[in-house]
Amino acid sequence: MSNPLDSDPGSELFAGYEAELKLVQADLSQQLDQIPDLLGEPRKAAIGKAERALDEASELLGQMRIEKQNIPSRTRNSVNVRFRNFESDIDAAKRKLKSLTDDRSALFGDRYSDLAPSDAVINQRQQLLSGTERLQRSSGRLMESQRIANETESVGASTLANLQTQRETILHTRETLLHSETQVERSVKTLRGMARRMATNRIITVAIITVLVLLILAVIISKFR
Repeated sequence: MSNPLDSDPGSELFAGYEAELKLVQADLSQQLDQIPDLLGEPRKAAIGKAERALDEASELLGQMRIEKQNIPSRTRNSVNVRFRNFESDIDAAKRKLKSLTDDRSALFGDRYSDLAPSDAVINQRQQLLSGTERLQRSSGRLMESQRIANETESVGASTLANLQTQRETILHTRETLLHSETQVERSVKTLRGMARRMATNRIITVAIITVLVLLILAVIISKFR
């Protein structure tokens, strides 16, 4: 079933982050379920993976917190409820991971009392790898944001070009209408002149016919005298 948010302007990014967060949550839940059954190095590795998943989830929540401000108000209430549920789930996962991390006897086994230097090196390496992964994810999101910005710029330029073309068309149409109006005025003046000439010609014709009739009558009368 499609997400109703997908059809609202400004909600596409939020829906994408939400889908990504669900995948991260599923991976995080799997890691948390595996940790209690592990000891020593496998347990530390699983905890490291869970911490990285939590970091990624926190970053996604931050992006969602920004993007939900762009969602139309008619759907923002339901989005806020889902966002708070995500926050609650992530907080619960953090508490669970902390409790598992605090169980040092399971984490370090027999070496709990005295960590070897190699353990410290491994921890530093895991932290470095975690930082590198976070940096890569952030770089990917920045590149995606830049791509969206470039697409938006292209759409804006295309829209401006279309508006310019429409403006030129409107101006051309206006000039054509003004020219047509001038031609109509000239035609009206010409028709009025023709009407006046026709009226004059009609009067002259009637006068000529009247004179001719009078002359004929005069001729006829003069013959009968």
